[in-house]
Amino acid sequence: MTGADANCDNGAHPKCLIIACGALAKEIVYLQRHLGIPKEALTLQCVPAEYHNTPQKITPAVEAILKERRDEFDTVLVGYGDCGTGGALDEVLKKYDAERLRGAHCYEFFAGSALFEEITDAEIGSFFLTDYLVKFFDRLVIQGLGLDRYPHLRDIYFSNYKQVVYLAQVEDAALKERAQSAAHQLGLEFVYKYVGYGDLTEAMRLVNVGAGHSYARSEGHQSPPCDDGIYHVRG
Repeated sequence: MTGADANCDNGAHPKCLIIACGALAKEIVYLQRHLGIPKEALTLQCVPAEYHNTPQKITPAVEAILKERRDEFDTVLVGYGDCGTGGALDEVLKKYDAERLRGAHCYEFFAGSALFEEITDAEIGSFFLTDYLVKFFDRLVIQGLGLDRYPHLRDIYFSNYKQVVYLAQVEDAALKERAQSAAHQLGLEFVYKYVGYGDLTEAMRLVNVGAGHSYARSEGHQSPPCDDGIYHVRG
């Protein structure tokens, strides 16, 4: 899925390619509008969100896009954490002079490292949800893990988990209720944290500033919560 093509007529704006998990498409499009990033300055190309169930597919998919399109753009931002690739994604990004979001996964860059560590230090057995995962919980978790066909697997898959932590991007009572229901389905306690977009906002802000600024080297700060998510199964 590709967003607005980056064809800058007057050369005033550097051209940026964002390669992202499909679960982040809505968030990136929202932030593009929210931060006033010109359509001609940004191209969005997404990798299927389902690849987070098979993380070995992420790196080859991202590399294929980089190989085909890297020369068209001044900068490339990759909308992933390490996401279970075991460092392989970072090796590919170094080869093509691209950057990814800070953190091991979306939960860390949405919550911020400090809050994420606080949650996991208090309870290592935390299963995280975001807005996207709440919306597609049945397809990505229940069906994706085969629990609709083999419900007895729930107690095997989640035996080491104690709680579901919903890292919300928007304050939405209906989504919160659905997240509580998801926790009940998994037989886990429910914890709610409204965190917004976290580091994704800062990364997109730097896209708007221009290609001369590096997200990876920028000073991190927690941006105000905005509006909407991603999926990653922790081992």
